[in-house]
Amino acid sequence: MRLSELFFTSLRDDPAEAEMPSHKLLLRAGYVRQLGSGIYSLLPLGFRVSKRVEQVIREEMNAIGCQELEMPVVHPAEVWKDSGRYFKIGPELVRFKDRGERDMVLAMTHEEVIALLLRDLVQSYRQLPVQLYHFQTKFRDEPRSRGGLIRVREFVMKDAYSCDRDEAGLDESYRKYYGAYEKIFKRIGLDAIAVGADVGIMGGSGAHEFMVLNEFGEDTLVLCDACGYAENQQIAEVAKPSPEAEPALPMEDVETPDATTIDALATFLGMPRSKTAKAAFFVTGDGRFVVAIVRGDFDVNETKLTNAIKAVGGLRPAQVDEIKARGMEAGYGSPLGARDAVVVVDELVLRSPNLVAGANRVGWHVKNVNVPRDYLPDVVAEITSAREGDACVRCGSPVKLRKGIEVGNIFKLGTDFTVAAGATYLDDDGERHPIVMGSYGIGLGRNVACVVEAHHDEKGIIWPDEVAPYAAHLVAIGAARDPAVRETAERLHALAGDAGREILYDDRDESPGVKFTDAELLGMPWILTVSPRSLAAGGIEVTRRETGERSTRPIAEVEAFLGSGAFPA
Repeated sequence: MRLSELFFTSLRDDPAEAEMPSHKLLLRAGYVRQLGSGIYSLLPLGFRVSKRVEQVIREEMNAIGCQELEMPVVHPAEVWKDSGRYFKIGPELVRFKDRGERDMVLAMTHEEVIALLLRDLVQSYRQLPVQLYHFQTKFRDEPRSRGGLIRVREFVMKDAYSCDRDEAGLDESYRKYYGAYEKIFKRIGLDAIAVGADVGIMGGSGAHEFMVLNEFGEDTLVLCDACGYAENQQIAEVAKPSPEAEPALPMEDVETPDATTIDALATFLGMPRSKTAKAAFFVTGDGRFVVAIVRGDFDVNETKLTNAIKAVGGLRPAQVDEIKARGMEAGYGSPLGARDAVVVVDELVLRSPNLVAGANRVGWHVKNVNVPRDYLPDVVAEITSAREGDACVRCGSPVKLRKGIEVGNIFKLGTDFTVAAGATYLDDDGERHPIVMGSYGIGLGRNVACVVEAHHDEKGIIWPDEVAPYAAHLVAIGAARDPAVRETAERLHALAGDAGREILYDDRDESPGVKFTDAELLGMPWILTVSPRSLAAGGIEVTRRETGERSTRPIAEVEAFLGSGAFPA
């Protein structure tokens, strides 16, 4: 590909809206362009990288016996209603009516469709197990698109589905996909770690997310270097202290002006945060008002809280007027005297005597509040988030918290979708059983961005060989004035094409500075420079983009590289 003909433009300055390195560089180097919030066009260079990542995934899926198919992106809403997810998922699921006034959805994922295909095509145990996958456009109306390709609304995803006779078969399939994912991320240049995760809207009995550590990540990971414990903070177990036993003292009102936070309250009363009770207020998607109580030295974990009360449609923060309507006061709140609220108490609060809690009056708290003496919770559960330095639940060593970006996920779905769809098989005893499913996803654009996050420097992108859009970037310097340079560069470009190893050939009439700047920005693994000076020195200047190593190689060696993909030893 001649750079003079490539549909791209590089930018000299970082776009003002971009924060993450991958977002800046993919825009600057002409790989992507934004159309709307969370909606991007992949320009020819970006499309080639995405297709390279796709091919790696395809090869590893095929290697474990997956069969590729394609399923539609527009679904009749009935199939989502039958599974129940139509009513559980919020506005992220795009709902609309076709011209016949039939309810439709834009697919976020394809479990429902797979279950229907199984219902129609699988009758006997002899047809199982089966592994299926496809690459398909998804649309999720994300409320906060960010980070370029990291969190978008429209994206291409590989989703795969294992279909087994029983849980033992699912366990075996799960192990295969786990291993395939490890190979995929290694091949494309990502150091991904698997962490236990919440099943979320997918349901089922278990899940893992594959994460890459990144300071811009939206997920917080709880990691133990000593024993390898790794969980998303959403579900990570918490090793909590054992409070000292005390006799339950009488409640006592205490004036606490301007103490609307736990830190201000603890400072004003001269006590540790562990002697206070923190209240957080939420409303569920199905309209329930929830007050969650944790000890003041911990924070409420919304995922655990959601799961503890089976909150349909998730949670949102309660408004001040909603809090007041139930007899509570923001900043001074507690369940004391509350009404029409689901009270959820963390199990540590139950074990912690004589805490200071809100009095539900501005400027006042109550000392020596004890549960269940002073108020009765509706639910007692573990609803706190692990903290930096907490003891690991496995080995007792301090854990660390790190930010991460999810690059893939795997779920043990079980039979929820197949039962809803009526997808069963006949066993060898003539009895019918629901097919057991697993689901396995990888977003292509997010992985492209994470590769850039992991492989760049101050000059630009550094693509790993496996996913680079072109094997090398050929730069001709002075070709307009030197026939030898022009003829050599043209011959190398043609040779690469004949060998099936396309390279990017900068044949533009630009200054050497512009050409080298673009070559480093675009990030091909090798930069091959043909110039009067290199020819006088006996060949082609070869630069390994990753290391910056430069050497002048004989033209024959460069020709061999373009033909085989490796320089002679």
